[in-house]
Amino acid sequence: MTSRLPAVGTSIFTRMTALANSVNALNLAQGFPGFEPDPVLAERLAYHASHGKNQYSPAAGVPELRHQLALKYGYHADTEITVTCGASEALFSAIASVVSPGDEVIIIEPAYDLYLPAVQLQGGIPVFVRMKYPDFTIDWQEVQDRITARTRLILLNSPHNPTGKVLTAADISALEQIVLQHPGLFVVSDEVYEHILFDGHQHLSLSQSPVLRERTFICNSFAKTYHITGWKTGYCLAPENLTRELRKIHQYITFCTFTPAQYALADYLESTNSHQVLSEFYSRKRDLFLSTLDTAVFRPLPSEGTFFQNLSYAHLCQRPDTEVSVVLTEKAGVASIPTSVFYSDATDHHILRFCFAKDDETLLAAAQRLNQASRFLG
Repeated sequence: MTSRLPAVGTSIFTRMTALANSVNALNLAQGFPGFEPDPVLAERLAYHASHGKNQYSPAAGVPELRHQLALKYGYHADTEITVTCGASEALFSAIASVVSPGDEVIIIEPAYDLYLPAVQLQGGIPVFVRMKYPDFTIDWQEVQDRITARTRLILLNSPHNPTGKVLTAADISALEQIVLQHPGLFVVSDEVYEHILFDGHQHLSLSQSPVLRERTFICNSFAKTYHITGWKTGYCLAPENLTRELRKIHQYITFCTFTPAQYALADYLESTNSHQVLSEFYSRKRDLFLSTLDTAVFRPLPSEGTFFQNLSYAHLCQRPDTEVSVVLTEKAGVASIPTSVFYSDATDHHILRFCFAKDDETLLAAAQRLNQASRFLG
């Protein structure tokens, strides 16, 4: 049998979590919150699961949830909002709905690991444009230069995983000019960390631009916002013509997602604005972690958003980040993700990504262990 994804094996996230578990290390590798959701939301889930909301929901999502999303984002509930099995399915369905064999897709690197396989499975041709190290800005002139008559899609992510970079007004303006010059070009915008921003940075959704809104799939999720990664409930916002194509794909991948969770989230969105405290909550987590860290051992890079902190060890040694991440897990007892895995050619800046969506005790213990790590990196 010939594999359709011959280069794909077990993901780095699965491998590092398994390693962390095997040596009882603190897992700051995989990006999931280390705390439970609001009891109010959990109660709503239990209520709907025990009151008959356990069968298939409409493929587009339960009307109550789409209505709440319409109020939040300004999209039409019936024709422009689709509830999906997490942001992963939203991203895959969006890519599949516009990319045909031979189409070129611009992927901004470093990039989340789902993007490339999703493009390849449609027969698309990836075209990589790197963010500029060390500040991880996007060179929009390079993006423009890489566009050809076959370019169909640009994949973007802000706030950005793994760098923590946030798109600016200048970025939005540059992208608008590119889209205006290329009528057949679409955009997929991964915005799952929209409510986690630091130091005065603001989330500028592509949906806020009239130019971009007409060409963009906004892919999002409740997972990171409400600490419910296991509920796998996300959504895609797109104009009616794009939504129509996305739903053709969606109905044959999952048809619908976790029904009682949709009703629970609809109730929760109607009754609370708890997402408004996320930036402050995670800013304190980030600052606690960094205030305990010895920067002579690991040097932090700016994190403008997400719940990830990148740390450089380049001043200590030049060992591969894939090797150092394993050594620190086994010897120091702290698991991380080597950022080279987010590059198609495994570019190694000697940076590790740490998730600080953990309780304070875990973050303090992890920082203290990392402060002793230089003895393992000689």
